[in-house]
Amino acid sequence: MLHVGAYGETDAAMERAAVPVALVQVTKAFGGTIALKDASFELRSGEVLALLGENGAGKSTCVKLLAGVHSPTDGHVEVDGKPVVFRSPHDAQAAGIAVMHQHPGLFPDLSVGENIYLGHMLRDRFGGIDNAAMLAGARKVLATVGLDVPAETRLGALRTSEQQLVEIARALSLNARVLIMDEPTAALSQREVERLFTVVADLRLHGVAMMFVGHRMDEIFRIADRIAVLRDGRLIGVKPKAELGRAAAISMMVGREVTDLYPERRHAPGALVLEARGLSHAGGFSNIDLKLHAGEVLGLGGLVGSGRTEIARVLFGIDRQDAGEILIDGQAMRFASARDAMNARIAYVSEDRMGQSLVMDFSILDNAVLPVLDKAAHFGFYGTDRAIDLVSDWLKRMKLRFSGYGQPVKELSGGNQQKVVLAKWLRTEPRVLILDEPTQGIDVGTKAEVHAMIADLAAQGMAIILISSEMPELIGMCDRIVVLREGHQTAEFAREDATQEKVLEAATKTSERVDASARAERAAFKEKKKAPLDFLKRREFGLLAAMLAVAIPVTIINPRMVSAANLTAISMDAALLIVAALAQMLVLITRNIDLSIAAVIGLSAYMAASMVQAYPGLDIGVGLATACAVGGVAGLLNGLVVTKGRIPAIVVTLGSMSIFRGFNSLWAAGNQISADEVTQAWLDMTGLKIAGVPLIVVIAMVILCAGYVLLYRTAIGRELYATGSNPDGARLIGIPVDRRILLAFGVAGVLGGLCGALWASRYATIDARVAVGFELTVIASAVVGGVAIRGGSGTLLGVILGALTLLVIKNGLTLVRVDPLWLQGVYGLVILAAIGIDSFIVRRAEQARQARAR
Repeated sequence: MLHVGAYGETDAAMERAAVPVALVQVTKAFGGTIALKDASFELRSGEVLALLGENGAGKSTCVKLLAGVHSPTDGHVEVDGKPVVFRSPHDAQAAGIAVMHQHPGLFPDLSVGENIYLGHMLRDRFGGIDNAAMLAGARKVLATVGLDVPAETRLGALRTSEQQLVEIARALSLNARVLIMDEPTAALSQREVERLFTVVADLRLHGVAMMFVGHRMDEIFRIADRIAVLRDGRLIGVKPKAELGRAAAISMMVGREVTDLYPERRHAPGALVLEARGLSHAGGFSNIDLKLHAGEVLGLGGLVGSGRTEIARVLFGIDRQDAGEILIDGQAMRFASARDAMNARIAYVSEDRMGQSLVMDFSILDNAVLPVLDKAAHFGFYGTDRAIDLVSDWLKRMKLRFSGYGQPVKELSGGNQQKVVLAKWLRTEPRVLILDEPTQGIDVGTKAEVHAMIADLAAQGMAIILISSEMPELIGMCDRIVVLREGHQTAEFAREDATQEKVLEAATKTSERVDASARAERAAFKEKKKAPLDFLKRREFGLLAAMLAVAIPVTIINPRMVSAANLTAISMDAALLIVAALAQMLVLITRNIDLSIAAVIGLSAYMAASMVQAYPGLDIGVGLATACAVGGVAGLLNGLVVTKGRIPAIVVTLGSMSIFRGFNSLWAAGNQISADEVTQAWLDMTGLKIAGVPLIVVIAMVILCAGYVLLYRTAIGRELYATGSNPDGARLIGIPVDRRILLAFGVAGVLGGLCGALWASRYATIDARVAVGFELTVIASAVVGGVAIRGGSGTLLGVILGALTLLVIKNGLTLVRVDPLWLQGVYGLVILAAIGIDSFIVRRAEQARQARAR
């Protein structure tokens, strides 16, 4: 596979077709809704076609048609002048099309390098992942986009703009002849935008055909060769940039002339409402002084990571200041939570619309009424009619385009989602409104509506803080602009004095004193992070410590703890539990769960013992084959119902657990298969020792090695992690998510069946009650070992240590004669402790990520 930089080895512009890809009279309908109607345009080698349109105009539909995510309802996609059918994103990639999606389909639990190559991983001569080649290729494309982070870094540790650069790097790693960019600059700083445009200029010279989807007119007219405009799902026209002025382009987009993008505001600010004095927050900002008057729009300018959002979070009570004070109407306030700030009539519209401002699976009404839910609940009972009365007026003022209050908010366009967010907070009737990137990712028409609303609210006396990365928006909307750099206040401009050049200079250049101060503060913050509890970032160390904390005092009380017989028994029990926990891990990392694992073990154990009893001449072979087949079928049944039926795994496996147990009871009919009813070879299978190690332990070690190869050395294994980390993102890049989930359930079933056979051999006497209640121990082993219930995360070493920890606890309690009834309670406490450690680790990782953003 070629990497970025290989373009120069051949004259790509000569070799590639003039029109590598095109849409030809394409219509796309979703149910009864037509998203795109009779659209035709082409992408030409060495050109950038800009695609303009309001939110909901059909731009993302065009992107997904070209990316192979959707197929046309009518019309077709052409590649090199020939009609093609893309059945998946892989087909589009094979045709040389790379896509940077609007909402990056990235995987926070995987490394940067894996994110870049997932879906087209480089292979070694044995067919496994070639990690060395991937790391080298990742470093090359990361350097191309100007991102200075190790390729081994976990993606979730990066800030939003850096993750967007990883999305760009991933598209470049395909070395495609067509590059489609869907809102690639929305989360980028000006410096990062400049780097992207440099890359685009280089690709243009090497004959790459590109499509750029965006809302920022400055960027569109700077980067485009031709401009295509969509409105209401129809292509209005395609024209060379030189023939289309900005006003004409906007008019084509919205169907009317927009002349008041930044409305005039002539009213004078009123009384002082909010003041910040010497406000500081470690790792975020230092010594900030702000004054905000009624009817004033105060802008916070600066590059991404300059501390703007961090100030907003402190003013809204999400984070607490380390120094300084906040005054409302001259009275000092200290907000312990966002609710305190809301009680002081402060509202905050976050920059992260999808992650922090909306619950995407909730309806429009449920989202809009959330901050005033108590008002919609009369005597504690929620009423839909009351909720509609509360928010309908503001939703109408926002000119929201929607089919009904019950419509899921995720079905709305980005601009309409933002309107729901604004309506939600304005319904709280705030005196102070903090708007963090309120027009990010929305079209020009909606942007003008938001600006008009801001001006109207200010005219009515509302005090507004506006955070924006768009310089024209800051200058056009704000009465004053405070500029930040690396958490420090560097300048303040009145509206009439502010220019783009002055604001940008203040955002990028400071005195040596401020530079030294910022460096010293960041260094101090990093030192502060090196706390004695940092070892808890390594779950494995914590588990080893837990085992020692149990083993040492128990050994002092009862030395049998470390006897050869006891250690052998623990190792054999551990082998069974680890195999079962590995099965559970495979399912958990795909963001599912298997509550039926113990029932599968029990059913497989009894069926295997029955077959050995019936066919003693085939004993070991027939027993293992039967158990694995029973387990595999059970796992596949679970997986099929989950993937095809779209039923949550916890519901499916809870039901199948009862079904498998019931079938086992009916089959056994109360009978028991004892040791004298099976062959001695079957009983010796697990107890036989190889070089002093029980065979059951050897089998478990072989399975763990196979698990390591699957999870860490094959593309399928990394795709299992990706499926759990971000299912929607996995689908966007062509990973067959349903097939990966089915594979996880199937393999888990086979492992459960094998565990059942080993169980039947080790414990000899088998009945329908085998492994009853064992599912809690299995799940606890995985969770305690660090496998995340949310999916996408977990290690084999963690699972091994988790299982050993639980067994050491059980063995230790038995040896000191603690009532076995206490065991489940102890397991519950261990699980809670594990989850608590996970929460601690997640918080520390998020703090580290935020610190890195400074």
